[in-house]
Amino acid sequence: MAEKEDRIKILTERVLSRFEDYDINPKEVSKRLSLLINEFKVPEEEAVRTVTNYIIKELDISPSETFGESPIKSISELSRSGEWVTLKVKVFQLWDADSPNVSQVGLIGDPTGIIKFVTWAKSRKPEVEEGRSYIFRNVVTDSYGGRIQVNINRNSEIIEIDEDISLPPREIEVVGALVAIQQNSGFIQRCKTCNRVIKKGICAVHGKTESYDDLRIKGVLDDGMNFYEVILNEENLKSLTGIGVEEAREIVKESLDRESVLEELKKRLLGYYFRVRGSRGNRYFIVREIEAIDGKAVEFADSVLKEIESLKKEIGV
Repeated sequence: MAEKEDRIKILTERVLSRFEDYDINPKEVSKRLSLLINEFKVPEEEAVRTVTNYIIKELDISPSETFGESPIKSISELSRSGEWVTLKVKVFQLWDADSPNVSQVGLIGDPTGIIKFVTWAKSRKPEVEEGRSYIFRNVVTDSYGGRIQVNINRNSEIIEIDEDISLPPREIEVVGALVAIQQNSGFIQRCKTCNRVIKKGICAVHGKTESYDDLRIKGVLDDGMNFYEVILNEENLKSLTGIGVEEAREIVKESLDRESVLEELKKRLLGYYFRVRGSRGNRYFIVREIEAIDGKAVEFADSVLKEIESLKKEIGV
């Protein structure tokens, strides 16, 4: 017991040494360290990082004030949460933010890899653009869903640079069946200002705003070994189903229901095989080309089952 207390005391002094110019209660630091290490069995280094980051957040100070300038690292070097780092990257892809607390979310990359980033709305940082290169200074790594990402907060800095940062090659081809269609698919509306998907005329960033119609399918492709989350745009859908924005409007005129467009798309897409070419991001497969392959997964599966049953009868199983 005394040994554990001595160890907590040493780690407490280590944390406090980072904040010599601030009035911090040692007992509070020791209490948090002890809880993490002794109760929740968090490794010592991880516990020290967690408590240190908590103090930084509570004091609303920049990590550079306690650690100096965050070191420049490559994406392949990021392996644990709680690290303050500086990255030199290109914005690979931007997604629709699904929370008003998030300003931007997407993928950034350098020659060593691609990683998800999240910019919190409270940070009030300038928005980045796809295809442009930036220095992300003093960003903190985090783990979400078992994957490392970087968060941009009020202590971070985003600087655009006139340099074309190369990205790792990620072009692949997949043949599989579309086995599921996710939420926020179908005949959607987008904000005219930022192109984000809006609901009931409300944009998460711009509030009540003007919108325009668009088509999108967020789905899951199964190649028999892996699942791929894919996003199909209007061009993809028009080529596959013959339904574009204008055709979607006609369907809505007849049914008086925007959801009827999604139901029609499901009939023409779910269970069918497709050959997809594009690049695989941190989450979504970025579709460049897609073509239908004759046959339907469900029908194929049924035929296989019938053959198995027939064979069983022949051999008397």
